[in-house]
Amino acid sequence: MTLAIIVQARWNSSRLPGKILENLGDAPALKRCLDRCDMIPQSDIVVCAVPDTAENDVIAEAAASWGYTVSRGSEDDVLSRYAKAARDVNASTVMRVTSDCPMIDPQISGSVLQLLNRSGVHYACNNMPARFPHGLDCDAFSAELLHEADKHAESKYDREHVTPWIRSKKGVRRASLQGPGEPVSTLRWTLDYKEDLLFMQALYDVMGDQAPTASAAEYARICLMRPDIQAINARHIDLNRLALSERAHIETSPVSMDMAA
Repeated sequence: MTLAIIVQARWNSSRLPGKILENLGDAPALKRCLDRCDMIPQSDIVVCAVPDTAENDVIAEAAASWGYTVSRGSEDDVLSRYAKAARDVNASTVMRVTSDCPMIDPQISGSVLQLLNRSGVHYACNNMPARFPHGLDCDAFSAELLHEADKHAESKYDREHVTPWIRSKKGVRRASLQGPGEPVSTLRWTLDYKEDLLFMQALYDVMGDQAPTASAAEYARICLMRPDIQAINARHIDLNRLALSERAHIETSPVSMDMAA
């Protein structure tokens, strides 16, 4: 039984090409993401799922140089890339993380895995509805369900975004780890725009050596104490994600951010 944390990563970005190789402190954002995924309890292997194009060789080579397993697959059909990565490492359970989340929290992600294992559901996440900071999202499911999605999902949207087919399939029971809500749910910790990079670099400057292994609670504490840092990327906060009506069959009681400290 192999639990694989699969991180999708690519060079191309319409807003900030090469963003995941920009440094946070003294290491690239991609390495920060992979290293934090490697700290998720219960995980057996962290896989970096990279497109099989020449443009993305630099991403694959970087991840391999840091000691991580690399799987190459389709750039646009991300669902098939995930399914191939799961097959490559003979995964039985998969957790999906995106490389634009270098502040992913290992303990919160571990709690999502526990929820999957203990609740008897087919799919577990921490964003149905979104109540954690934007940038802590993860979801977990069996490799069998992933391969079923790869076989049957047809729309471009489903294949590009990996989990919509799973989340909407009739008969798939879903559970969500509920975050604490405001004020932390409006914090933006995802790397998409130049301002997101500047925000993360400022946070790393303030936290110093503590930043690479800090918990979500510690990140949030600095953000709430330093509104000047929080303001750097505030204009990109996506309030629509908080208004989405998608709900899970099982929702935990709201957890405190202190659970990640």
